[in-house]
Amino acid sequence: MMAVALPCVAETVNVKYWGAADLDEYACTDTQSSFVHRICFNGDEAHVVVLLNSTYYAYCNVDAATVRNWLNSSSKGRFYNANIKNSGSGGRFSCN
Repeated sequence: MMAVALPCVAETVNVKYWGAADLDEYACTDTQSSFVHRICFNGDEAHVVVLLNSTYYAYCNVDAATVRNWLNSSSKGRFYNANIKNSGSGGRFSCN
């Protein structure tokens, strides 16, 4: 039996207003949402990279409880609009 080493492929995505982000340090969850398609969380840095429709966005200083509540919410889009989006533009989860 011969072992085959497969190359490790890093996933890098283009995040709007932020640039390239390497998702190797993020735990990503694909969702069953028509708007929020993927939520990636880096707990060490408290960063979230989220795929909304076909565009990635970044949010900073996001605690694990908020991400857990978001992932467990019945509507990822409603949770985003109520708890993440409005906090991001210069607010609570802004990366500025």
